Amino acid sequence: MLVDTHAHLSDPQLALDIDSVVERARQAGVATIVNVGDNIERSSLAIAQAEKYSGMWAAVAIHPHEAESLSDESLEQLRAMAQHPKVVAIGEIGLDYFYDAPSHEIQKAAFRRQIELARELGLPIIVHDREAHADTLSILKEAASEGVTGVLHCFSGSYELAMQFIDLGFYISIAGTVTFKNARRPIEVAGRIPCERLLIETDCPYLAPVPFRGKRNEPAYVRCTAQKIAELRGMTLEQLAQVTSENASRLFGFKNPHLYFQKNG
Repeated sequence: MLVDTHAHLSDPQLALDIDSVVERARQAGVATIVNVGDNIERSSLAIAQAEKYSGMWAAVAIHPHEAESLSDESLEQLRAMAQHPKVVAIGEIGLDYFYDAPSHEIQKAAFRRQIELARELGLPIIVHDREAHADTLSILKEAASEGVTGVLHCFSGSYELAMQFIDLGFYISIAGTVTFKNARRPIEVAGRIPCERLLIETDCPYLAPVPFRGKRNEPAYVRCTAQKIAELRGMTLEQLAQVTSENASRLFGFKNPHLYFQKNG
C-alpha cells in the first residue's frame, strides 16, 4: 500500500469531488494521504476533510506565495489548528524565488516563524523550495540545529544538494516529474538517494505523472510515480511501497500507515 505524502485536496479542483478522488485512490492501493494546507482557509478545510477518513492526515501552514499574510493573528490560528489530532506537520512552508513577490526577506521571515512553531509543537515541516536552494539550505541548517526535521517536497535540486538536506536529517520527496522524459535531476535523485530517506507524492492537483501529464492530478496517480522509482532502483513496486510507507510513518508519526480509507460519518 502507498502513501501520498503531499496532496492538496482542499484545492477547489479536488474539494468538490473528494469522495470520488478518495475512492479512486483506495482502488489504486493508496492507504494514506497527507492533505497539505497552504493558507488559513485551506488548512482549516484540510483538517475537516481529514476528519472524514481514517487514512487521511493534514498539514497546516501559509505558503511562501502568501507569506505577506502571516501575522501574529494568523500564526496563532495555525498554532491552534496544529494541535488538532489529525495534524501531522507544519506545511507547506519555504521559499519560492521563481516569482518577484513576496520579497525574499518577507518569505524568509515567514519561513522562520513557522519553523519555530513546528519546533514548539514538536512537528515536522513540509518544505517548498523553488529556485531558492542556497537560502533554503541555510535556514534548514538553523532548523536542524534546533531539532526540527521534515521533508523537501517535490524536490527539484541536484543529487548533491539532496544529500546535504539528508545529512541534516531531512527526507526527500519525489513527485510525478520523475516520469517526465527529460527529468534528469529527479531521475538521478530518485535512483540514488538512500532508500530510508525517500518519500513519494503527487502534489495534486498539479504535476500529473505520465501517462496523465497535462490532466488534473490526484492521489491515485502516485502509483505511477512509485512504479517509475521502483524501476530506477531495481525494486518491485511492493518493495518500494513498503519502504516509502515506513519512511512516511517514521516522519509523520502515523498511528497506522496501512489503513484503508474508512469514511467516518
